Amino acid sequence: MVNLLDPNNVITRMFNAGKYEEMYNYCKGLLEKIPNDMVALQNICLSLIYLKKYQEAISYCDKVLEIKKSDTYALKNKIYALESLGDYHLVLKLCKEILSSNPNDSWALNSMGLSLNELNQHKEALEYYEKSLAIDQNDVTALMNKAISHSHLGNYEIAIEFYDKAQSVDSSLKEIPLAKSKLFEKLGDSDNAFLAAQGILNKDMEKIKLAAKENKCSLFHQVCENEFEQLDSK
Repeated sequence: MVNLLDPNNVITRMFNAGKYEEMYNYCKGLLEKIPNDMVALQNICLSLIYLKKYQEAISYCDKVLEIKKSDTYALKNKIYALESLGDYHLVLKLCKEILSSNPNDSWALNSMGLSLNELNQHKEALEYYEKSLAIDQNDVTALMNKAISHSHLGNYEIAIEFYDKAQSVDSSLKEIPLAKSKLFEKLGDSDNAFLAAQGILNKDMEKIKLAAKENKCSLFHQVCENEFEQLDSK
């Protein structure tokens, strides 16, 4: 039987309900009784992050790290808070600390890359996304950020490829079609820019252009025709 009064269960209910202020006050009460209560320390930090009180969140992360120096959960919460404050140099330092004990931590690898991007070190950022993709080739975060890095470096064709891979893994990412479209525009390819904006994958673009040519119609009309056919087949 679940103990509804267990602090873990109380905190989970508050978090799932989005009651971050109540969660903060509840954890504060626990800490008044037991100052080193790890459950309370970890979750008061989490509540403060959601309340966007990042400096205060960091202070509680540090209290956890005083008790357990290599606590990964506290380090990641601190990293998130520091990213929100724009302190990317310190983020890099903490990510390296996590990676020193777990080189395959994809979250830390991607955070390293993101911070390097923010510091305009895009080539260096690519190295960490590649490490993350070596662990999981479908890591959407790494695919997206690798595309962004290549875009910053002016490698537009390569950037399009990685956006397309990310889109094939997760088609719900609404920002990809516009990003791909803009890159095709930079390459002077207006046809593919239009098709990309419709959410069409690279592999399907040539088929649509050939069909439009055979049917002697515009790409717009061909895309509409394909959509009607798909609706009729359902």
